[in-house]
Amino acid sequence: MSNRFEMVAKTLQGLEEVLAEELRSLGAVNVEPGNRMVSFEGDLELLYRSNMACRTALRILKPIYKFIAHDTDSLYEMVKEVDWSEIITPGKTFSIDSVVNSSVFTNSLFVTYRVKDGIADWFTDRYGEGNRPGVRLKDADVLINVHIDETRVTLSLDSSGESLHRRGYRVAQTEAPINEVLAAGIILKSGWRGDCPLVDPMCGSGTFLIEAALIAANIMPGIYRKGFAFENWPDFDAVLLERIYNDDSEEREFDHKIYGGDISPKAIAIATENIKNAGVAKYITLEQKSISAWTDAPEDGIPGVLVTNPPYGERISVEDMDGLYSKIGDRLKHVFTGYHAWIIGYKSEYFNKIGLSASTKTPMKNGSLDCELREFVIFEGAYSAFRAEGGRLREDDDDEIKLPGGRRARLSDKEWKSRARRQGQGGKEARRSEGDDRRDFKRDSKRDFKHDAGKRDGKFAKGRGDKGYGQHGYRADVDDERYRDLTPEQEKMLNRHRNPHALKSITNKRPSLPKNEGPIMRERGWKRRGDNKK
Repeated sequence: MSNRFEMVAKTLQGLEEVLAEELRSLGAVNVEPGNRMVSFEGDLELLYRSNMACRTALRILKPIYKFIAHDTDSLYEMVKEVDWSEIITPGKTFSIDSVVNSSVFTNSLFVTYRVKDGIADWFTDRYGEGNRPGVRLKDADVLINVHIDETRVTLSLDSSGESLHRRGYRVAQTEAPINEVLAAGIILKSGWRGDCPLVDPMCGSGTFLIEAALIAANIMPGIYRKGFAFENWPDFDAVLLERIYNDDSEEREFDHKIYGGDISPKAIAIATENIKNAGVAKYITLEQKSISAWTDAPEDGIPGVLVTNPPYGERISVEDMDGLYSKIGDRLKHVFTGYHAWIIGYKSEYFNKIGLSASTKTPMKNGSLDCELREFVIFEGAYSAFRAEGGRLREDDDDEIKLPGGRRARLSDKEWKSRARRQGQGGKEARRSEGDDRRDFKRDSKRDFKHDAGKRDGKFAKGRGDKGYGQHGYRADVDDERYRDLTPEQEKMLNRHRNPHALKSITNKRPSLPKNEGPIMRERGWKRRGDNKK
């Protein structure tokens, strides 16, 4: 892989390992999961392809400069060391997102302000007043991400633009729809790849159904988007992007169906339109019916996977929440025997009404809510009879759970420790037992950047040489000997929290933007996904 550089993919809590596997499958190297992020290395093609193909990435960042700063003045000076002409030109626009985790820099708004000043003054110093790029809150040409961990600063280019969870296939949505990245991540965590039926009995606007269809047919989710931020970069390769966009060599047919239902006729109408707009109607069977109306599992005799996001009693509620979850448990036990059910929920008291023991529990964020994803293995009869016939919720001879179609899923640390206690052993000893090749997925959320002074690319900060770089690739603050040989602790995660008001306060006005008009797919003469719409 030539011209390799570092990248960072942002994701949601609980999906880091899923995203890491996606990136590895695309050819990424040095893949390191962190906390809500995955660092990796690759070339320009991988940057384009990860934006197009990753189902669980929110955005792809390209770090361009790392340095040490001990106050906002030194931050300003260090920002001015970057050769910004290679990134943006006068007349273009930029926006800044600042993420600050520091006892030194306590105001992310002021960080944004000083970085903006550094970029603007770099152009003014060289080209005179008025010859500089402008600040724009939305749809800027170049998006700059600033991450500060104590005194360590990383400047990155955001290659995605609008968050990648906004696929582009939605024409409408129900109240509180599940995030597309979260939906895809849950399906991928379940192990489902189209080799058995998949059901969502409370489908809402159809997000689980559509994401499942894209996974089963191996369709890249990025084909629906109108654009990416990297298309405004000076080195944008339109021919390369078009080749990736039109590469459907990995797409496939599958032999089963995806089934959805909802009690709301409005939800079914919305889901129908979204499914048609995504061009995946031939893979999905949709029906208006309540959870109680599911009396038979589809494709009788073939166990499948059920995924659903029932109401939490927060933004969406029903008159009898306890009764709803009790009915879910009843349908699982009496209709979906042999299935693996994956349910994301918010309150344990509602989960308890299902009346089944979960085989796995994974903390996840759904919007601002701290939720849990629980898996239920649905077997017939009593658990003792299920075990007597050789069935298991957790495998006793290795670290995996059997899934429909012969697939296997890993046990979590919690299940390992629980099993070890039942066997009278300690958690570590159980994990190290003979034949156990289990990977430890509980990685430190901090990471070492691994860039020493001898390996740095000076492209974006000309003339600075090697002097003043810490051994982890952070540029020491100007004229500050204290930071020359600093060895920072492992890099903390690149958490990203948007601050939509930061640049508004700088410009003191909201720019007027053109109306977003036109077709759902971009007009570039590229292939259209709507050929198989029904």
